[in-house]
Amino acid sequence: MSEVSQETSGAISIAPYRYALCIEYQGTHYRGWQIQKDVVSIQETLEKALSVVANEPVHVICAGRTDACVNATYQIVHFETYAKRTERAWIMGTNTNLPDDIAVKWAMPVPDSFHARFSAQQRRYRYVILSAPVKPALMAKGVTWTFKELDLDRMNEAAAYLVGEHNFNSYRAVNCQAKSPIREVRELNVYRSGQLIVIDVAANAFLHHMVRNIAGVLMEIGCGEADPVWAKEVLEAQDRRQGGVTAPPYGLYFVDVHYPEEFSLPKSELGPYFLTAAD
Repeated sequence: MSEVSQETSGAISIAPYRYALCIEYQGTHYRGWQIQKDVVSIQETLEKALSVVANEPVHVICAGRTDACVNATYQIVHFETYAKRTERAWIMGTNTNLPDDIAVKWAMPVPDSFHARFSAQQRRYRYVILSAPVKPALMAKGVTWTFKELDLDRMNEAAAYLVGEHNFNSYRAVNCQAKSPIREVRELNVYRSGQLIVIDVAANAFLHHMVRNIAGVLMEIGCGEADPVWAKEVLEAQDRRQGGVTAPPYGLYFVDVHYPEEFSLPKSELGPYFLTAAD
């Protein structure tokens, strides 16, 4: 919250307001979250829209950077500004200046102690697969399609090897910049949602391409090309060259972030909206 403070020189300074936003986006037409030279990003597009509403430059920090073509239903960001606006103004004004594939779902003031990235305690992704003889047209970029039949029992048996705190070096991109490959996977389940198959994974944090590499391994196991224990063997190798195929970005959704209760952020509805409850 912005407040007036008295500096030692006697001059009065005004601290900026801090806000949190929940963002939903379809990543198909963007080269990921982070601003990059000569390509369109989610971050750049959002910052331009917020800057119009604030009437000053705005820089946002997100809970988790997503790759090119990856979607989000519950991406949390925070930003600071000297502009005081109502929550409704941040939502409606920003959405007016955003393209149709990005939307602000809610906005609220937060204390200076809140940080979208560093205050996060857990993040969650869902990877959505259509296993069918014919490719989809309406959801061509909203799901990953395979003509192969997937065995969910085999996939869940393999997924169990990855739950817990492990060195996920085999499951991260070669160019991943994280200092440590150690991550704690707290939940990893595979289930059906109507005609779709969902890989649902929650962890304290994720490495670059970690979810897509897990999905690639589970899909190979699910179609019978490898035994479930292969997921464990890949993990123990700690070598990306042993990690199998990286699954496509289509069908990957960033769906939840947990924060301490003290911040009172609205809870995620665990999208995407077209999924039904686990069978």
